[in-house]
Amino acid sequence: MTDFAARRTIMVDTQVRPSDVTKFPIIDAMLRVPREGFVPTRLREVAYLGENLDLGGGRVLLAPRTLAKMLDALDIGGGDLVLDIGPAHGYSAAVIAHLAEAVIGVEDDAALVEEAQRALGEAGADNVVMIEAALAEGARDHGPYDVIVIEGGVGDLPDGVAGQLKEGGRIACLFGEGALGVVRIGYKIDGRINWRDAFHAAAPVLPGFERQTVFAL
Repeated sequence: MTDFAARRTIMVDTQVRPSDVTKFPIIDAMLRVPREGFVPTRLREVAYLGENLDLGGGRVLLAPRTLAKMLDALDIGGGDLVLDIGPAHGYSAAVIAHLAEAVIGVEDDAALVEEAQRALGEAGADNVVMIEAALAEGARDHGPYDVIVIEGGVGDLPDGVAGQLKEGGRIACLFGEGALGVVRIGYKIDGRINWRDAFHAAAPVLPGFERQTVFAL
């Protein structure tokens, strides 16, 4: 029988802590949330690999290091309302649930939303609500949000998503720039998002977040 709890400890000790993630709530959440319960059955044995997991259809589950460093940079607190865009089967939302007051997860497939809600329920993440909607639409009815996390690559950030960030809020985006992208943390000040580079990572661009081509005459 696979000892997934031991694998979680190894994941944290070899992938998370060495990446300068030191905030105890993040480490504790990643030790508690059963990552193997948030992937398709075929991926359970590789759930704790230190790389993106291919979920099919151009979607991935972000590597533990990438998610942990995003959350570390965002500094999510117990009073925060978080929008988690593209959590797939719900793993990232379950981790964030340990840090925030409430999480709204958005996925664009009804079956995936149902599967994520089931897995979240089994993990005891009762402060997460999954919404079916186009990823690039976010979940305006439940916002504005203190924090927005995008679980995949971004070419351009849709205005509709940016507009759901509360004044003074934070957003994490993995901007695709060639083979290796850069995660930037944005802070909304006076209605505008100001970005700073955080670290390098890579992931496929999410549907609706592709770079918009501007044609000049």
